Amino acid sequence: AKTIEIQLEKSRTFVKGVKDTSAKGVSVWSDEEEVAKFENNLSTLEQQSAEVDKIRAELSEKVKHMNATFMTVKEDYSETKKAIKGYYPQERWIDYGIPDKR
Repeated sequence: AKTIEIQLEKSRTFVKGVKDTSAKGVSVWSDEEEVAKFENNLSTLEQQSAEVDKIRAELSEKVKHMNATFMTVKEDYSETKKAIKGYYPQERWIDYGIPDKR
């Protein structure tokens, strides 16, 4: 997602800046362990984001297939219902599972 990519880029730039200033004797974090933890969280976020993007792509493809099948079912239902309504009197529609009226 774009929001995550932006945050990752901001965070990478931040870590680089913190490391650069830390090398000059000014430190934001109390120790290297905190920097490593932050970088590890960035790495984890990046991996999770990639995994979610992959799942979204797979889901999108499955949704397209489902929608195509749905449209086919809907069209078949509509056509068959029209045929039944045109061929049988209204009293018989319920026999075919068509409760609606004209």
